[in-house]
Amino acid sequence: MTLTLERRLHALGAERLQGMRRGVEKESLRVLPDAGLALTPHPLALGSALTHPHITTDYSESQLELITGVHPSAAACELELVELHQVVYRAIGDERLWVGSMPCGLPADEGIPLGRYGTSNIGRAKTVYRVGLSHRYGRRMQTISGIHYNWSLPGLSSEEYFALIRNFRRQSFLLLLLFGASPAVCPSFVEGRDHGLQRLSENTLHLPHATSLRMGRLGYQSDAQSKIAVSYNSLQSYASSLHEALTQPHPAYERIGIRNLGGEYNQLATSLLQIENEFYGTIRPKRVIRSGERPLRALRERGVEYVEVRCMDLDPFEPVGIAASTMRVLDVFLLHCLLSDSPPDSPEEIAALSRNQHLAASRGREDGLTLERAGREVRLVDWAAEILEQCGAIAAALDTVQGGSLNRDALSQVRQRLTDAQALPSARVLRAIEQTPNRSYTRFVRQQGEASRTRILELPYPEELAQRASSAAAASLAEQARIEAADELPFETFRQRYVAAETLLV
Repeated sequence: MTLTLERRLHALGAERLQGMRRGVEKESLRVLPDAGLALTPHPLALGSALTHPHITTDYSESQLELITGVHPSAAACELELVELHQVVYRAIGDERLWVGSMPCGLPADEGIPLGRYGTSNIGRAKTVYRVGLSHRYGRRMQTISGIHYNWSLPGLSSEEYFALIRNFRRQSFLLLLLFGASPAVCPSFVEGRDHGLQRLSENTLHLPHATSLRMGRLGYQSDAQSKIAVSYNSLQSYASSLHEALTQPHPAYERIGIRNLGGEYNQLATSLLQIENEFYGTIRPKRVIRSGERPLRALRERGVEYVEVRCMDLDPFEPVGIAASTMRVLDVFLLHCLLSDSPPDSPEEIAALSRNQHLAASRGREDGLTLERAGREVRLVDWAAEILEQCGAIAAALDTVQGGSLNRDALSQVRQRLTDAQALPSARVLRAIEQTPNRSYTRFVRQQGEASRTRILELPYPEELAQRASSAAAASLAEQARIEAADELPFETFRQRYVAAETLLV
């Protein structure tokens, strides 16, 4: 650990470390017992996907998103995620949650249902946005699921958050190696596409050394978005590059048009990005927004409030997709990104980081694999070991503040994975697939899903939790009805106002 990093850690102080906060957003497809995609509407017992604060849908009507509150500890965050799963499993009846990041056996693209959010202007806009995504990228890509980890530390400036983000982008290969759990897919996901995968069996495609196909070329990638020259050197440079992508028409999307000949909406806008959420990345600067406010305007006006880590796969070996110990490693890693020197990025480095990500995702467990670092090649495992070694003092400092040894224990657990690649989640997944009948990815995830469902349903379900869930669902449905009743603008007027360039400016 460098002397500079150690001094910066000491300067943070116990009070600020105690003020660290985290929350989780977890996506999962709803599936039938036979592992086919559930085509049923979002369950009424879960309330309104538009207004429920903790249970909504992501891209598809079949894709649940569970959102925890903000928590002072990883254990508290995990507990709320468990409670949300207890509520969901009871509401979906015979359906299951798909516990893998790469999707189940999918119907034809047009058979994947888009999220529906009611008749209000904002509800319709959310659906039209998803229609636009289907035209731009196809529906199958959008059914990939993952974990988003929201993290903050008190007293950080936007400049400090962006320094953290630059280092995170440099070092996020480590998270793909340690936690990537999507080395294989069902062939239905890539049907009709050039994919470069190898056949493990009739039912499964894979790459033998992959860690996270979700974060590779088959995942959330976009050739169009690769043209966005996003700089993370400051809030101003980030906002400017995003602003251009949100306001400049893109020829391919202009050809799609806002509406089709029948008058139905194809997309919200013809710009490279319809809205801010369309921009893919391993990490985002975020700010809680006010009602009707654009996220970019909120950032420009009030600065970065937290970061959203977006590169975490669902862990099929964990009943709720992520363990508290994993959250603790993320806390330590994010502090390392914050405390380390963070020089400005450059177009050349950004291109190298993209190459590193794809290498780590597709070949991360390959012996001798090298990445680019400051213009030189370095072995992935050597770079990873260096980062984890430097994280040791950070984990110890957190344990001093929090009591116990949970952070050091979590870090020790993942350090051991560097010396035993078979302990990595991606290797465990492939080994488990090999042991299923017909070496089937779908069968493996289905088995893990059944085990997770059983474990969750066997937990005590207090009446207080059931009542809280029922009240939240009812309140969200009432709020959706209120929003729909209050609408006065025609939808087209609402759409034009919402995507207007001035809504992005302070």
